[in-house]
Amino acid sequence: MTVGIVGLGLIGGSFAKAYHAAGEHVLAWNRTRSVLDFAMLDGGVDGELNEENIAACDLILVTLYPAAAIEYLERMGPFIGRKPLVIDCCGTKRVVCEAAFPLAERCGFTYIGGHPMAGTHNSGYKYARANLYRGAPMVLVPPVFDDIELLGRAKQLLAPAGFGRISVTTAEKHDVLIAFTSQLAHVVSNAYIKSPTATVHRGFSAGSYKDMTRVAWLNPGMWAELFLENKDNLIAELDSLIGCLNAYKAAMEADDRETLVALLDEGRRRKEEVDGR
Repeated sequence: MTVGIVGLGLIGGSFAKAYHAAGEHVLAWNRTRSVLDFAMLDGGVDGELNEENIAACDLILVTLYPAAAIEYLERMGPFIGRKPLVIDCCGTKRVVCEAAFPLAERCGFTYIGGHPMAGTHNSGYKYARANLYRGAPMVLVPPVFDDIELLGRAKQLLAPAGFGRISVTTAEKHDVLIAFTSQLAHVVSNAYIKSPTATVHRGFSAGSYKDMTRVAWLNPGMWAELFLENKDNLIAELDSLIGCLNAYKAAMEADDRETLVALLDEGRRRKEEVDGR
């Protein structure tokens, strides 16, 4: 199999290393040439992905920010051809899919929206690792939902990455769910660390602090783009959270222990209901 990787940050670099470790031929493109040169020296990439060889790929994974992913597909679309399956790996799906589905049809290549549900708070090729996706979920957004052959092909081509589960959904549902499962967590973590108390916490913090602040160490440019593209869903989640926080605050201001206990118990039971023990 020949795999084309577009973008060699944490996500693209980890794909490159995973496929290379599985014995596949890996071609890559990266905006900064020095990163591509290092990846080839490092052994994760076999050569440069370009207009001449992109049509020979079996799979092309576009691991750029949404706007950059669209720009790349618009520029390279005429060269891709019918052989490769193109999957983007952006963190939101509506904007990319709305642009890429008609573009693929017009240029004659096959495209599926995608989102690998894996990552770390670090960014860049130097943090990439071959096992990043081992056992992780992968979300696919196909152009149609009754093309079993296409979905089977996608699963087969993604197999070397080692995903544990592949889910199929719409771009709209993906963005609703990701606002809660990922984006809200990043906003809350980033806001939480801004407390004045954070500067003097050493010696008074343990697991709870580490869990809450892990994703505060984020890539500001990328997450700002994702937040704004999905702001309708993310603002709805923020409104819901602010309402819950105000309820806790009001109970404490009123010294209303009974209500506070009820609120806390409701959250505990909700966690058990959603995720089990």
